[in-house]
Amino acid sequence: MPNAVYQVPNPENEPVKGYAQGSPEKKEMKAALKKMAAEKIEIPMVIGGKEIRTGDLADCVMPHDHKHVLGQYHKGGQKEVKAAITAANKAKKDWAATPFQHRAAILLKAGELLAGRYRQVLNAATMLGQSKNPLQAEIDSACELIDFWRYNPHYALQVMQEQPGSAPGLWNMLEHRPLDGFVFAVTPFNFTSIAGNLPTAPALMGNTVVWKPASSSVFSGHYVMEILKEAGMPDGVINFVPGSGGQIGNPVMASPDLAGVHFTGSTQVFQNMWKQIGTNIHNYKCYPRIVGETGGKDFIFAHASANVDALVTAMVRGAFEFQGQKCSAASRAYVPETMWKEVRKKLLAEIATIKMGDVTDFRTFMGAVIDQAAFDSIKGFIDRAKKAPNAKAKIIAGGGCDDSKGFFIEPTVVLAGDPNYETMVDEIFGPVLTVHVYPEKDLVKTLRICDTSSAYALTGAIFAQDRAAVIKMKDALEGTAGNFYINDKPTGAVVGQQPFGGSRASGTNDKAGSYLNLIRWVSPRTVKETFDPPRSYSYPYMSTR
Repeated sequence: MPNAVYQVPNPENEPVKGYAQGSPEKKEMKAALKKMAAEKIEIPMVIGGKEIRTGDLADCVMPHDHKHVLGQYHKGGQKEVKAAITAANKAKKDWAATPFQHRAAILLKAGELLAGRYRQVLNAATMLGQSKNPLQAEIDSACELIDFWRYNPHYALQVMQEQPGSAPGLWNMLEHRPLDGFVFAVTPFNFTSIAGNLPTAPALMGNTVVWKPASSSVFSGHYVMEILKEAGMPDGVINFVPGSGGQIGNPVMASPDLAGVHFTGSTQVFQNMWKQIGTNIHNYKCYPRIVGETGGKDFIFAHASANVDALVTAMVRGAFEFQGQKCSAASRAYVPETMWKEVRKKLLAEIATIKMGDVTDFRTFMGAVIDQAAFDSIKGFIDRAKKAPNAKAKIIAGGGCDDSKGFFIEPTVVLAGDPNYETMVDEIFGPVLTVHVYPEKDLVKTLRICDTSSAYALTGAIFAQDRAAVIKMKDALEGTAGNFYINDKPTGAVVGQQPFGGSRASGTNDKAGSYLNLIRWVSPRTVKETFDPPRSYSYPYMSTR
């Protein structure tokens, strides 16, 4: 076995392509969209490297054209979960013994495959299956996932290089082995990059994984598995098991070999999983690591010194890109009354220009929300706002909902006189921005309301040109967001630049895209070697002299 101290290539963020008229990437993307929209594929589970078909099928549809079926996937249940756990346990010993540089090379290769010939395959899958526009798909399913696969090996090396000090005559070492069992990765529909990162981050650290993708994003998840397979991921290391939450989750939670959960999704689901783990704690072979990023009620808070144009742009992009279906999307805004007239005029004028529709039309800014359940939930908030007394809330833009062809909801702005009205405090996960206008003299009081009125603490943004105001607002809102922005929208965290995660009801704040997340997937062992150990039990103080 050759000896070397390996360094991974220095990671760099993947540049975002512009898709300008006449560009080669635009031509390639359109070709991929046309090809994949014309197909109807069959998606098997992948367990121990084998394709598994149960015959229990569900459709993958376009949210913006829900009668268009892109493919069908085979759903798993208790039998398939048991097989996936068995496959993960079988693969564990060899995978854990695989030298780190070879595990890292698989992800680095996956990143290069995605940067090259798989780029438009995964972008098109995300556009068609999750209704993202070209830029949102490029940022997510190409650049962010490439960045995860490039940066995580770099951060993993940092974890392993962190070593304790040693006194003369001995050598202290810190080793990192995988957890005692398998990791359960539960991924959301809204970011293909998260779907690719949640199973591969623990795998990089030597763990084997059972991966349950969101039912509404199995289509793009299938292509992520194809990339990992071509990159050389060994059979059984990551087992792809789509299916309903209960059919997959319950038998996983009952397994004594569960060693960890890597989750992104709703707060309620995560809390229920945590409760199940607590109930079953006496059955497990170890205490499972629980890592989760859940909901948000993300805010933009403006000071009277804010630049209006920058503020309005952040409100529009932050609230309505990808139909507001980002954990980080701007969902509430606080605007001083002295500037509200100008902000309102410019905000409504910008919203009036937004084109909503089929994302394969490159003039489109907004697509459809993900499915019928999301449509009904968001529409419920809008309908209740329409019926609310004007003193509490009133809709000043949008409010239209139409699910006849696709699950379309207009970009909607609610003006809330009550800062505790439901759309100011509850997560909506759709294109609804609620604005509360506050008296400029009540800045401190309103900052306190922003801090205390929501259970979440994921992202937030402040806008001010006055530096003293920036300091005051930043300090007052210290606990409100794990990712905090000054004069920028509260979305768009970049791997290697802004590690992502929040606290309170928003999750465990273990910061995806940093070493902080990766250390959750290893079990450290301290090793002390003494070079010349004592040869007698007695100590000098025991001398008779």
